[in-house]
Amino acid sequence: MTRSASAIVIGVGAMGSAAIYHLAKRGFRVVGLDQFDIPHDRGSSHGVNRIIRLAYFEHPSYVPMLRRAYELWHELQSDTGSQLLWTTGSLDIGGVFEDSLRSCELHSLAHEVLTAVEINRRFPAYQLPSQFMGLFQPEGGLLLAEACISAHLMFAATLGAEVHGREPVLGWEESTNGVRVRTSKSTYEADYLVITAGAWISKMVPALAGITVPERQVIAWLQPKSPVLFHRSRFPVFNLRVEEGHYYGFPEFGVPGFKVGRYHHRYENVDPDTMSREADSEDERLLRDFAAQYFPTGAGPTLALRTCLFTNTPDEHFILDFHPDTNRVVLGSPCSGHGFKFSSVVGEIIADLVDRGETRVDISMHRLERFRGEKYLESRLTHSI
Repeated sequence: MTRSASAIVIGVGAMGSAAIYHLAKRGFRVVGLDQFDIPHDRGSSHGVNRIIRLAYFEHPSYVPMLRRAYELWHELQSDTGSQLLWTTGSLDIGGVFEDSLRSCELHSLAHEVLTAVEINRRFPAYQLPSQFMGLFQPEGGLLLAEACISAHLMFAATLGAEVHGREPVLGWEESTNGVRVRTSKSTYEADYLVITAGAWISKMVPALAGITVPERQVIAWLQPKSPVLFHRSRFPVFNLRVEEGHYYGFPEFGVPGFKVGRYHHRYENVDPDTMSREADSEDERLLRDFAAQYFPTGAGPTLALRTCLFTNTPDEHFILDFHPDTNRVVLGSPCSGHGFKFSSVVGEIIADLVDRGETRVDISMHRLERFRGEKYLESRLTHSI
């Protein structure tokens, strides 16, 4: 039996759940499809929380999107009555300091420039070498990752959205008046298709195989030796780029432990269907050694190790665009390890593209056109997986 909808969303993680929410709020009859449970721990959106910050070392052009993302997170909190965003302040230290400062100056963001001595005194869990400089941005904090996904979906359900877990997509194609999606359980037809499949996006859109590369990540939770120093009132979320790599971390929140991760953890490009999901002793060593050096009072016993995924583009910016062959299909993600905080506004952008064919948000740096003519992108219309 073929079922109909206004829009189908493939991949119900951070971006997909937000797209479903915004489409449903505009009156679209939405069906969301995911191969796993909803929410699940197989992709990029689990692990308790994610950093949100306005100071943005990746590129200052993200700041207007971030301002809108903050507005939409507060709107979602109002819609659902759940606190999803917690303010801790954020610190960008070491190799990310200059670019973070530039974004603050260009966009007139409230911030403080701090020496390592000042950071260590003010936030005593940090034990930074004296040569480091840091930028404190008071509006930084954390989002409750799975709670955000659930909030988007639960509110969308009150508006009639329908979401199916454990229903793998087998293929999709354009039809006479829209798109057709075939799953393990049914066939669906809709006016529009949204693909927010994260690490699996190139399996849905083979044209992206060269530019969307899944990468294995590992996060650690360590028991603080001085727990009071890692409370959210005394421990800002951080990004710290040092000779050993680029690390990030969180206060103790929601589950026991100081949470720490390393960007491009072991530079392991993987197939998300066959990657190792068990953390090993080398994964643990990379994170514990860092914590012992820069956060010694946080480097108590290991409480947990979890794997997740980045899906990286060559320039580490997002993909927000139509499919190269059809405006019936909108692509959202992958996000190169820094996208969760944007999911509220990405959902709105996707709804704009579906609803109006354009968006007021400047997404020029996230268009597929930037890869055209290079080895990365070949326009191919092959949808069976």
